[in-house]
Amino acid sequence: MVQIKTPEQIVKMREAGLVVAAIHAATREAAVPGATTRDLDMVARKVIADAGAKSNFLGYGGFPATICTSVNEVVVHGIPDDKTVLKDGDVISIDAGAIVDGWHGDAAYTAFVGTGHAPELIELSRVTEESMWAGIAAMKLGNRLVDISKAIEGYIRRQPRPATGKYGIIEDYGGHGIGSEMHMDPHLLNYVSRKRGKGIKLVPGVCLAIEPMVSLGTPQTEVLADDWTVITTDGTWSSHWEHSIALTEAGPIVLTSPDCGKAKLAEYGVTTAPDPLG
Repeated sequence: MVQIKTPEQIVKMREAGLVVAAIHAATREAAVPGATTRDLDMVARKVIADAGAKSNFLGYGGFPATICTSVNEVVVHGIPDDKTVLKDGDVISIDAGAIVDGWHGDAAYTAFVGTGHAPELIELSRVTEESMWAGIAAMKLGNRLVDISKAIEGYIRRQPRPATGKYGIIEDYGGHGIGSEMHMDPHLLNYVSRKRGKGIKLVPGVCLAIEPMVSLGTPQTEVLADDWTVITTDGTWSSHWEHSIALTEAGPIVLTSPDCGKAKLAEYGVTTAPDPLG
């Protein structure tokens, strides 16, 4: 069953989303050469504590940290530690979440550590981020879940191919419903699968975390011995972007974006609903 949220519940999710946005801002500033991924986790913990919120990552299925820190060929679920020291030229995706009064926010971004990044890595992150926004723009009343998948995949496939040959849209992981739990129905593929059909109809109160993950090579992944860290099977580097979105009668609200997604969605001709926090 897909959970439909009331306007009051969406307000709480917006509060949680702003905590996540604050985590992103703080960890971006801290993701510099010489910092460990544990350092970034401690930054996130402080933001959550200062906001009076709770972590939805820490302890989730036994996960031992507050954020996921996925460096280079790690796609998702990288565990912060003292051994992983960020180097000039690294690419890191940081996935973060928070809970306010039982309601969840979840979002991820890709950052470049230091300087000297290859153009194809910069373009990989741009393509992944823009495919997310294309998917968010397709989250319209009356559309179906598959329309979001189609928009994400379509955007990626229309881009010039990288020097590695093609972009790999990660197949084993995707977006999801979010609300009173971090991961809820429906599962959202980042590509179109005939086996999955059209999916649910998008109605007011549907809340989704839209999160494309794209590599410079294979769409295939494997999980390391820690049972969490997911890497590409060919060792190519990847990018991960995510926002949590609520659909309302007045349009979408990007709950984890400081401006509710207003500026970016305007580029797609989409008007966001007013910020429920005013």
